[in-house]
Amino acid sequence: MTRHTETRDLPYTAQQMYDLVADVEAYPKFIPWTTGARVRDRKDVAGGEEMIADLVVSFKVFRERYTSRVSLQPSDGEKDARIDVTAINGPFDRLVTRYRFTPREDGGCTMGLDVDFAFKSRLLQRAAGMAFELALKRVSRAFEERAGVIYANG
Repeated sequence: MTRHTETRDLPYTAQQMYDLVADVEAYPKFIPWTTGARVRDRKDVAGGEEMIADLVVSFKVFRERYTSRVSLQPSDGEKDARIDVTAINGPFDRLVTRYRFTPREDGGCTMGLDVDFAFKSRLLQRAAGMAFELALKRVSRAFEERAGVIYANG
């Protein structure tokens, strides 16, 4: 299993970044290699909302679709907003992604990203391990760049 963790201090509010990451259906517009996204189900749960979402990821000859359970937990003023994503089928033996959005005194936020992943195929795990970590860094930057496009004038 491979783990990727990063923290980014951003000039956008925690709510803005939470909203951006929660908008799964917009991912193909700005997330590298994401060619499709669809929310299949959405329901209210204690403390937030849960979605079942499909993503299609394409890179060169690699094209995979996987389904995830997305737990949206907005801030209640006392706890940070969180989004937890767990793959429930697809090429991963395990894919758990956790986003945390912590407000800062200057009006911006700190976005934490923690990903644990393992591919079902050992060959794919070895071949994609390092590339996957670099891809995760690009995805994190893509959220920041998208925030700049959406929130720069507001």
